[in-house]
Amino acid sequence: MGEEKDMMQTRPYGSWPSPIDAALAAAHDGAPGFVGFVGEETWWTEPRPTEAGRRALVRRLPDGTEHTVLPAPWNARTRVVEYGGRPWAGTARPEGPLVVFADFADQRLYAYEPDAPDAAPRPLTPVSGVGGGLRWADPVLRPDRGEVWCVLEEFTGDAPTDVRRVIAAVPLDGSAAGDRGAVRELSDDRHRFVTGPRLSPDGTRAAWVAWDHPRMPWDGTELLLADVRADGTFGAARTFAGGPEESIVQVEWAHDGRLLFSSDRTGWWNLYRADPDDPAGVRPLCPRQEEFAGPLWQVGLNWFAPLDSGLVAVVHGKGPTALGILDPETGEVVDAAGPWTEWAATVAAHGSRVVGVAASPRSAYEVVELDTCTGRARVVGAAHDDPVDPTYYPEPQIRTFYGPAGREVHAHIYPPHHPDHIASDQELPPYVVWAHGGPTGRSPLVLDLAIAYFTSRGIGVAEVNYGGSTGYGRAYRNRLREQWGIGDVEDCAAVALALADEGTADRARLAVRGGSAGGWTTAVSLTSTDVYACGTVVYPVLDLAAFASGETHDLESRYLDSLVGPLDEVPGRYAERSPVHHAELITVPFLLLQGLDDVVCPPAQAERLLARMAGRGIPHAYIAFEGEGHGFRRAETMVRALEAELSLYAQVFRIDLAGPPPVLELGK
Repeated sequence: MGEEKDMMQTRPYGSWPSPIDAALAAAHDGAPGFVGFVGEETWWTEPRPTEAGRRALVRRLPDGTEHTVLPAPWNARTRVVEYGGRPWAGTARPEGPLVVFADFADQRLYAYEPDAPDAAPRPLTPVSGVGGGLRWADPVLRPDRGEVWCVLEEFTGDAPTDVRRVIAAVPLDGSAAGDRGAVRELSDDRHRFVTGPRLSPDGTRAAWVAWDHPRMPWDGTELLLADVRADGTFGAARTFAGGPEESIVQVEWAHDGRLLFSSDRTGWWNLYRADPDDPAGVRPLCPRQEEFAGPLWQVGLNWFAPLDSGLVAVVHGKGPTALGILDPETGEVVDAAGPWTEWAATVAAHGSRVVGVAASPRSAYEVVELDTCTGRARVVGAAHDDPVDPTYYPEPQIRTFYGPAGREVHAHIYPPHHPDHIASDQELPPYVVWAHGGPTGRSPLVLDLAIAYFTSRGIGVAEVNYGGSTGYGRAYRNRLREQWGIGDVEDCAAVALALADEGTADRARLAVRGGSAGGWTTAVSLTSTDVYACGTVVYPVLDLAAFASGETHDLESRYLDSLVGPLDEVPGRYAERSPVHHAELITVPFLLLQGLDDVVCPPAQAERLLARMAGRGIPHAYIAFEGEGHGFRRAETMVRALEAELSLYAQVFRIDLAGPPPVLELGK
């Protein structure tokens, strides 16, 4: 060990040379999603940062090869609730598969038969010039009826809240491509938000999830049931379960005709089973203090899938997640063996096969199949391939810290790590605190080359799953109710200061960064604490009153009712916490990154903050990206953003970077 240490080169933290450049990190950004079976084949969507950030649709052929179903620029991505959802459905036929998908460019539904000669996608739905138009998500193919049933989001005016959502049936013959009247509405629009229908095995009933403002889907939802008549219309919908303080985020049918659904009625998202005619007979299948579901940010996310055998594939855990097979009769869960420590909110079953998307601290997200007969799990798609020597990857730690009043704060700590370089024993490393988005969300413990971009250069990263994060039960999630901008900021600061106090991080070289809700936490941290020497603020919320008064999309237009309090009841709180009203309190350098097409956190908020910073003498930079919305998807954008962020830290922390320094002009 001593000889090995002698071979190491000593250079200051932050200046270590690394093969993980911004282009490499950008090329490997994103994860496969929305897995499913089309006959015996496994299909999924996949990010393509170098193809203008589109989502490709990919199939695994019987010989094991992967094939991109749709060439560029086709983009299988829906804008329903702006965050999107499941954009495709497919079915196997003797002449080849039929797939229906939503294309991002015009948000129309298309049908496509990839194995047909001279195949080309053909539109199924019309274009509307009203507001955001017509959008579709979470499709269910009904070839027996010649239809696809899905969520329809229809704008009725130009405002982001001028919108209605229903379950609708679209003809597969293309007769609705130019005729809105040919679309059959199956449900009424009395609920603001709905998921796609799940049909009982005999086709006589449909189940779905609905909720209304001001609730978010993790606050309270309803499980609705309706009879499906012989003519394909729905009978009157009735509430089977759920309510204002019960979050049901997924419902499916077991093969014996009983309902399966996730609910947090005990404080944890657990799985339940019930006869559809007996709401009082709901039975928990595996009562545990861990989560068998998560936040429904996208329509069509799923955490469990029933098998023909009666078993249920489940994604579950407290913090990190596993894929398990649940026996509903005994409550026993047997987890799949393998290196994966995080399973995404997408799982599908076909026969004895289960497919999902999984990752670990040593591997990025890949498509994994579990054979429930043999217990063997194997990668079948988007296989991780180390783009650099994995000795450059960080070695993370799962830790629990303590914030004000002794409350627990969960975090992942990524110390600086390099196979050939160390720093002097007299130097402590700089650390960047990462605040995740949502804020109802969680940072997973997986390989992220954007993190490795910093740690391999000698800059530590601390991902904080502050109070309000998911994965730790409803009580932990509810800690942020009316405390946004306080609890999250305090928890992030508690982790940063604890790392400094224990000698892990340099107290004078702490930074904070985050995007969306994490951008809010970052900006508030800069206006209300003296913990950080600088910050990177990415497509943030900065003005609460404007956000709550029409300056965001419909899904989150009432989110602040729970995070801050109703605007008409506590207007002073909105002004008191908003960074845009306290620009004079920012005394350290910062970088602000913004997509110009962002309708969730629009550039107007960033521009108002910048106007109030003008002439104050605080070094800062603003980079706005054309063609980018909420969440950067293009490789060139991510490269510029990462290099600018590194340049900020190099200038503030006085780091002599290895190689040519990225250029970032900090104005005043």
